Amino acid sequence: MAGRGSRLRPHSLTVPKPLIPVAGQPIVHRLVKDIAKVLKQPIDEIAFVLGDPAWFGDEVVESLKSLAISLGAKPSIYRQDQPLGTGHAIMCAKPSLSGPAVVAYADTLIRAEFDLDPSADSVIWTKRVANPEAYGVVKLNANDEIIELVEKPETFVSDQAVIGIYYFKDVAVLKEKLQEVLDENIMNGGEYQINDGIKRMMADGKIFKTGTVDEWMDCGNKNVTLETNAKMLGFLFADGEEQMIANSVNKNNVTIIEPCCIGEHVELNNTTIGPNVSIGNHCVIENSTVKNSLIQNHTKIKNANLDNAMIGNHVTYDGNFKAISIGDYSILE
Repeated sequence: MAGRGSRLRPHSLTVPKPLIPVAGQPIVHRLVKDIAKVLKQPIDEIAFVLGDPAWFGDEVVESLKSLAISLGAKPSIYRQDQPLGTGHAIMCAKPSLSGPAVVAYADTLIRAEFDLDPSADSVIWTKRVANPEAYGVVKLNANDEIIELVEKPETFVSDQAVIGIYYFKDVAVLKEKLQEVLDENIMNGGEYQINDGIKRMMADGKIFKTGTVDEWMDCGNKNVTLETNAKMLGFLFADGEEQMIANSVNKNNVTIIEPCCIGEHVELNNTTIGPNVSIGNHCVIENSTVKNSLIQNHTKIKNANLDNAMIGNHVTYDGNFKAISIGDYSILE
């Protein structure tokens, strides 16, 4: 999770993208918990590969350590000091690369229910898509084993797109192959890629299978993040496993249209909230209608009619614009 998340600016200017909340929790927290559910086995260690300490500072580190500990795992923090690709990022966590492991990119969310194939040396998680030419996809043989990774195929290869989550029965094998890639300086687009290590494993006869997820939700820019927020709210509301509206919410002449997630110590006055709205902690919303929107912490909104809006932390907003994207510490009065 070392990238700067430039497509999600201004929201990623002050908060690393994986820590931006979706449906009440940071993206990376939801991803790690969802992977843990799919694995159905104890997790010994969670290693996070971060970027510049000036960006991914002490507060970020403490948040990630707490996440790992909450799942009974040892937290490990590594740094990628240069943006040299996915293969390089994985190798930054070299001391942790042994035994069974999952490798995941921290800017996506999933919903999945499947068992890992015990016959496979590796499982590449995929999602069936309607437009495979826009993705990297897997090519399968007659035994449903992955024999090739094809980036944005011009002719049909398969409709199973690679989503950026991988399981390795022994990740030390991937480490060995990626070390060869680094030693031989094999780069694509100026970066060292995980695919080059995977292709070498395939060439050695390692068996790769697919694990197909039901939902794959991106958080790349404002609009798709709002779509993901709405989907996650719907799933959580249907599951009924999380408390979505805090007991400390203070309501006065308020209508809430589910699904919504409302944080601690929120004040709502003369307002309609929902559907598909996430509101962080310590917010105040007055004389407003808010739907299909994501509002972070310590923000004050009044006299607003918001739809498809994303608003950051410590924002003051008074106005009648609708589909807005406002970063942290902004004041519009």
